[in-house]
Amino acid sequence: MLTLHVAEATPGTAVLIDGAVIAAVGPYEELAAAHPGARVRRWPGILTGGLLNPFAPELLEAAYHPDPREAAEFGTEPITGERAREVFRTDPARRGASARRGVQRLLAHGTVAVAGELRERAALDAVRRAGLAVGRRPDRLPGTPALSPVPLVLLPGPTVGGPARFAVFDVPDRAALVRLGARTCVATVIGGRLVFRAR
Repeated sequence: MLTLHVAEATPGTAVLIDGAVIAAVGPYEELAAAHPGARVRRWPGILTGGLLNPFAPELLEAAYHPDPREAAEFGTEPITGERAREVFRTDPARRGASARRGVQRLLAHGTVAVAGELRERAALDAVRRAGLAVGRRPDRLPGTPALSPVPLVLLPGPTVGGPARFAVFDVPDRAALVRLGARTCVATVIGGRLVFRAR
């Protein structure tokens, strides 16, 4: 089934998906007219190629992402340093669930690719299951490990014949995205599937 994604601030770069592949990129009106049977998904903001987060090992192996049911004990934000190491020492089985929650948080920040050498099976499996691309880590890392690192590493826009992998941010333009960060993500698509959608 064909799906046409269009964002309000970038109607000239609507994306038509056929399964896991990008079938067309162009003005929304033209694509909609050429494919009247396509399901249409409308989004606020801008449609981009998504983000590369270069801190995969730091976020998925060295940090503990608490379960919401653990908020009273750990809070809701990722735990790092000695406290995270203690959590994993106390219960090694928490690594898998933490990595899966970490990946979900990355997807909620428009991440479609990660970089950094992952060594633990739990993190590798979580990345693979989500369909995140694995890229090369930049020689000089931007900022510090964060779900929305500063500066953002924006990936090239969607291309015809390429994988259906992109993100939508509720901002008027790329400058606002850089200023406001990845927390403005409203949708992430990987492999043609909507893997994150803001409520």
